[in-house]
Amino acid sequence: MSGWLDGKRALIVGAGSGIGRSVVDAFIDEGARVVAFELARDKCEALRHERPDCGVVQGDATVLADNQRAVASAFDRLGGLDVLVNCVGIFDFYLGLGDIEASKLAEAFEETYRVNVLSLMLGVSAALPALRESRGNVVLTVSTSGFYPGRGGALYVSSKFAVRGLVVSLAHELAPDIRVNGVAPGGTLGTDLRGPSSLDLDQRRLDDRPGRAAELEARTPLEVAMTGSDHAGSYVFLASDRARGITGTFTHPDGGIGSKG
Repeated sequence: MSGWLDGKRALIVGAGSGIGRSVVDAFIDEGARVVAFELARDKCEALRHERPDCGVVQGDATVLADNQRAVASAFDRLGGLDVLVNCVGIFDFYLGLGDIEASKLAEAFEETYRVNVLSLMLGVSAALPALRESRGNVVLTVSTSGFYPGRGGALYVSSKFAVRGLVVSLAHELAPDIRVNGVAPGGTLGTDLRGPSSLDLDQRRLDDRPGRAAELEARTPLEVAMTGSDHAGSYVFLASDRARGITGTFTHPDGGIGSKG
């Protein structure tokens, strides 16, 4: 691909590592002007150092005021906004409902849904006026977990089914002015995906699981262990004018899990 996003103005949420960081690189390489929105201060500093051509806003995607500030920064820096991408999420490390202490369930539910679902809704809400003005589009990160069981635990899988529903609902609500689509990646190497602090999993990284590359290869028909760079092209396509007739649907860069018997 070359120049698929020429002239596009994009805000990428959760841009400091993993898939979000790869999307930043891919968008800029394809001609977009980008502002990155990231929670972790050290990741913001790394972005400023490594991508001086990218604006950076530090803040919390689960806070409305921070989303509004990020959108305002993008609008001021870029002169408008054509694309909103959200790559924020936390994982539950395959915990079933019976694995979670009943006394912790409500707090873990609230935290998981606040990060995995509410942050996306807040971002879209904050960006609506700018996206309506540009007749832009939104690309949200779902997961293969939003389509198949066993790719996470009860909290994570249900939250990603909720994001799947959000994509379809927003696509219906915001047409014809704004397109809304989702990317549903499979397991991904090189991420900093962590768990809820309410379950004492915020210092645990999914990518630290021993033998993760071999595990991912073994469970996909294509026998691939994908990285954020492998997924980034899906975001580029959906954000581009080549997808101008596509809304309310999903790409599935997951190694073919849906075809596995």
